[in-house]
Amino acid sequence: MGSVTADNNGPEGVDRRDLIKRSAALGLISVPTMSFLSACASGGGGDSSAKDNEGTASKSNPFGVKKGSKLDVVIFKGGYGDDYAKQWEASFQKKWGVTSTHTGTQEITGKLQPRFNAGNPPDIVDDSGAQQIKVDVLNKNGQLLDLAEVLDAPSVDDPSKKVRDTVIPGTLDPGTFEGKVVALNYIYTVWGLWYSGKLFAEKGWEEPKTWADFLAICKDAKSQGIGGLAHQGKYPYYINVAIMDLIAKTGGLDAMKAIDNLDPKAFVGSEAAQAGVEAIYEVVEKGYLMPGTNGLTHTESQTRWNQYKAVFITSGSWLENEQLKTTPEDFDMKFLPMPVLPDSKLPFEAIRAGAGEPFIIPSKAKNLAGAKEFMRMMLSKEWSTSFAKAANSLTILQDGVDPSVKLRPGTQSTVEASKAAGDNTFRYMYVDWYSEMGAALEAASNELMAKRIQPKEWLKRAQAAVDKQAKDPASKKNRRD
Repeated sequence: MGSVTADNNGPEGVDRRDLIKRSAALGLISVPTMSFLSACASGGGGDSSAKDNEGTASKSNPFGVKKGSKLDVVIFKGGYGDDYAKQWEASFQKKWGVTSTHTGTQEITGKLQPRFNAGNPPDIVDDSGAQQIKVDVLNKNGQLLDLAEVLDAPSVDDPSKKVRDTVIPGTLDPGTFEGKVVALNYIYTVWGLWYSGKLFAEKGWEEPKTWADFLAICKDAKSQGIGGLAHQGKYPYYINVAIMDLIAKTGGLDAMKAIDNLDPKAFVGSEAAQAGVEAIYEVVEKGYLMPGTNGLTHTESQTRWNQYKAVFITSGSWLENEQLKTTPEDFDMKFLPMPVLPDSKLPFEAIRAGAGEPFIIPSKAKNLAGAKEFMRMMLSKEWSTSFAKAANSLTILQDGVDPSVKLRPGTQSTVEASKAAGDNTFRYMYVDWYSEMGAALEAASNELMAKRIQPKEWLKRAQAAVDKQAKDPASKKNRRD
């Protein structure tokens, strides 16, 4: 979610060529929120003023970038910061003579919804974080450019290849709606649990591979005055990482696809869903949550975790970079795939992985030529490596980062986990396809973690959210086989 409201990032190392070929990596995801863009739709192609920013197209300038034009860039300033984008903009100006207006913010909806409504959006947007304007809503309102022209353009590094042929397979899927790619999810992310290698060494704990072993560590921690599990209570997207991972690993890909495909038995009637939510609720019932975690923001919970007030926390691989300022030097951050319940169909090594941090080009952008070229250059090795150095995370570009760039401990562990997972990766699509449904699932989880509802009620509310979404005719256009 990008991460969530505030910050997100992670690091690197290892032979990146082998790493990316194996689809090992990390990144960020956009986080569903309770608010949605309720605005007037304004479809169609670019604004007529975009014509004023068009130069002459050529082989080396496929979109006709006009020297002296201006580019309006808005970046979610979360865990990845926005320094990487400033470096990109400086590079873009040097090459094309195009100056940029740069806005780094966490308030994407607050700053941009009025502009979209007025038909005066920026040229390119990193649309992420808790205040993200939902991509599915923007798309439904006809406010996003079909990125086919960018993806079918020649690669900056190898003009004999199309841009779309240079990205890790499957990474365009989250931004694809009704067969059109309208968002470029730029960062390759893994999600799961995290812990301190230093704390584990001090306590003599071993990495838990089963849920029973996980609970045993939580119990031991509680006896020593340490929380077992912290979560970012004000943003229940994070605890849903644990719940939904358990469902997918227990029931296999069929259980995951049932949710994405809005199956009438996605939750109620699903043994995997019941097992997953009951497992999380056991943590709540036994008092293994870090005290106060339900009322904290993501950075507040994560900072207390950095202070050894909890053993585990759920997050995506932006966590390490997001917490650079508060993580002790010897913390030794580690990534952990979700431990498995008995008779799980997917192995412990299986992880949720895929592309996050959606970049969009509004259909009414004033400098469409500049925006399209900017996105094309994002998928160059130069800009991909620049991002890795500044934000400590990998991009969706294959062989996209100089192998000499070194990874931090947490990011290194995600690399190793990704290699161990191999083909055992999975990725939910409902988060991208159905923001309203995602928000309803989060609201139910918020009630569950506060012990205001029981697992049976959670399943009932989750199924109601699925059934409601299934009634939307547009939902029939999205399906996983």
